[in-house]
Amino acid sequence: MVLVYKKLFSAVSIATCSALFLVACTTNPTTGESQISRTVLGAGIAAAAGAGIGALVSKKNRAKGAAIGAGIGAVAGGAVGGYMDYQDAKLRKQLANTGVSVTRNGDEITLNMPGDITFKTGSADLSPQFYSVLDSVGAVLTEYDKTIVTVAGFTDSTGSAAVNKSLSQKRADTVANYLQSKNVKKERLVSEGLGATNFIADNKTDAGRAQNRRVEISLTAITK
Repeated sequence: MVLVYKKLFSAVSIATCSALFLVACTTNPTTGESQISRTVLGAGIAAAAGAGIGALVSKKNRAKGAAIGAGIGAVAGGAVGGYMDYQDAKLRKQLANTGVSVTRNGDEITLNMPGDITFKTGSADLSPQFYSVLDSVGAVLTEYDKTIVTVAGFTDSTGSAAVNKSLSQKRADTVANYLQSKNVKKERLVSEGLGATNFIADNKTDAGRAQNRRVEISLTAITK
C-alpha cells in the first residue's frame, strides 16, 4: 500500500512540475522522486497574485485592436518617442501644482492621482476639485489621440478584498466615463479595478493610505 501511495505522489509531482515548466523541477536526492522547486513555487504564487495585472494587459491589447478597427490613427514605430515627448511636456504643464504626478517610463506616461484629490473615503463620486484636473487631462488626450488610455483604480488595505475590488473598479469606471464625456473615444479607454494591490506607501498611516487610495492613468501609443 505504501508503495502505491509513493507511486501516486510521484506521478502527481511530475504532472504538477510539467504545469510549472519541467525545467523548474528538482529531484529529491533521498527518494529520487521529482518535486517542485521552492523557488519556482514561490514565483508561481507571485504570478497568481499578479493575475489582475495580466488581465489588464490583455484588456489593453484588445483596446488597441478596437481602436485601430474604429479608425483611430496610429503612430509609426520610429516616431513614438517624439510623440510621447510632446504629450509628456503638455501634461506636466497642465498638471503643475495640482497634486497629480507625471511619470515617464520609456514610451509610457503614467498620471498618479492620489485619493486626497480624487474621491472621498469609501466613495466612487468625484471630488469637486478634481473636475478641473480631469478637464485638463481630457484636453491633452483629445489633442494627442493616438494612445490607449488605461485607467486603473487602487484602494488602501482597509476593508475586505471584495469591497476594495468593487470600489476600485467603480472609481476607475467613473474616471473613464468622465474622460469619455470630454470627447476621449471609448475605444481608447480601458478601466480596471485592482483593489488593495501595488501599494506605493505605508498603509499604517493616514497619509500613506491616502496615497494608496488612488487612480492611475497610463498612456501608451497605438503603433502600426
